[in-house]
Amino acid sequence: MPSLQQLRYLIAVADQLHFRRAAELCNVTQPTLSAQLKELEARLGTTLVERGRSKVMMTPTGKEIAERGRRILREVAEIHTIAKLQQSVLSSVIRVGVVQTLGSYFLPLVIPDLHRQYPKLGLYVREGLPDALLRSLEDGALDLLFFPLPVTQSEFEARPLFREPIEVVMPSDHRLASEPAIDPVMLKGEVILSLEPGHKLYELVRTISDDYGVELSHDYEGTSLDTLRQMVATGMGVSLMPALYVKSEVAHQDLVIARPFHGTSPSRTIGMVWRKGTSREDEFQLLLQLICGSLTARAPEVSVLGTCDPGPA
Repeated sequence: MPSLQQLRYLIAVADQLHFRRAAELCNVTQPTLSAQLKELEARLGTTLVERGRSKVMMTPTGKEIAERGRRILREVAEIHTIAKLQQSVLSSVIRVGVVQTLGSYFLPLVIPDLHRQYPKLGLYVREGLPDALLRSLEDGALDLLFFPLPVTQSEFEARPLFREPIEVVMPSDHRLASEPAIDPVMLKGEVILSLEPGHKLYELVRTISDDYGVELSHDYEGTSLDTLRQMVATGMGVSLMPALYVKSEVAHQDLVIARPFHGTSPSRTIGMVWRKGTSREDEFQLLLQLICGSLTARAPEVSVLGTCDPGPA
């Protein structure tokens, strides 16, 4: 039978389609990984990986075994989790994924309270693009996502945390800088700068631009909200940014300013997402309540959607 380690090596090769990168991901040497895969193929009596001079390809059998291996490793991880949960709640590491437009501005609002109430809880945090984070959650590499909703995949559970308004960010000397709030018709003729495709925020800004009849720039796209802010500061256009980022990085700037939309602002909904059937669901439900309590106290810019548990006084 395959060992768990051999399954990990096979999955890494299936994901990377490159032996060196797969070995680096597994923290082993390339010869070790190659030798273990050859041993696995010998045990099973079939070829799992086609080794070409310029590329690596998975055989159909290799793909199927890698996918089944993912499920096996997830179940093994669940066994370890169940054992840890018998000790005490929120007392071990949760592997968290968070989109790049959220993590640095959201987590500092909630981690201090979590650490105070549950000092043994550890959060291993990975930022990434939405599709990659969803794959990591599905594969079991991550336990939980803080993620823009909706999420349509049937294998995931999603719970809303908060609704975050979108604001207009512009140079401090912009023609609209003196306005207390921005009516969408004021943006006519403006160029909207956005993140590059692949970000959920790009999709939202594109929809807002279409709804308001504003030109979305495809010539200059940012790789992060910080690069967008710098581009706005040089007068290349205006941008639409979430309120927590504005609070953290724009409110104290001299070169750029932010203004809310007049009336009902466009917004995004952020929630928690986990795999259906996970043994940690009760923990995640408690975590959701704790986070909503922290946001109610610390982030008046957003509308909290979940049930709050303020925790111990």
